[in-house]
Amino acid sequence: MTGLLVVLAALWGATAGALVPRAAYRFSVPPEEPWRERCPDGHPIRGWLGRPRCAECAGGGTATDGAVAVRGAAGAYGPVRGAAGAYGPRTLVLSPLTALLCAGIAVATDTRPEVAVWLLLAPVGVLLTVVDLRVRRLPDVLTLPSAAVTLALLGLVSLVPEHTGHWPSAALGTLALGGGYYLLWRINPGGMGFGDVKLALLAGAVLGWYGWGTVLLGTLTGFVLGALYGWTLVLLRRADRKAAIPFGPFLIAGVYTGLLIGAYAA
Repeated sequence: MTGLLVVLAALWGATAGALVPRAAYRFSVPPEEPWRERCPDGHPIRGWLGRPRCAECAGGGTATDGAVAVRGAAGAYGPVRGAAGAYGPRTLVLSPLTALLCAGIAVATDTRPEVAVWLLLAPVGVLLTVVDLRVRRLPDVLTLPSAAVTLALLGLVSLVPEHTGHWPSAALGTLALGGGYYLLWRINPGGMGFGDVKLALLAGAVLGWYGWGTVLLGTLTGFVLGALYGWTLVLLRRADRKAAIPFGPFLIAGVYTGLLIGAYAA
């Protein structure tokens, strides 16, 4: 049964990961700017999910008004127009990556009911990671609803006899980690963005499900990974000690690590 679950989880991850790139491209804009509605050549984007590919670009269509501004905003994505009108993050990278992450979750959690919640969150984590790496932003429309929905779903899972976590500790973990990150942000606003504080609410819910030990493990892992990345940049002379880094990906990596260990230990 576990083997079948791992296969199904990997298939789910591959499918969900293939839907992430277009949303990642549309969300990857600086704060206070509207979500992208056009491809790098200025053609309208239809929908939020799927491969980032423009049929007009692939067919040699003429760019619309405002294309120059769109091209400038898309500079972090490399070429303005890729093969067959492709743009944005690569599906061939995000799809197998999400599949691998989901398979790991299935192995650690086995058939316990909370696995469904973790599998739903995995593509969200990948999407947030890509956006934060691109533009150092964690959109509220992703972080805050995800935290609320996660707590609600875990509340339902807690009614199923086979679950192994604790909903009260998940709720308290949300408050504790969110409050802790808020204090860090107040002490040193330049050290992290307020989006990290909001993401910490989601992190606290996930880690808190398996107890305070998991909260501590996942939180410390995120900070250690972020520190290692920052010092690596300093050693390579690509940044100084005061340079800000996108912390969301490391927070998410810490949550994933804590989740795997907490689920396996449970």
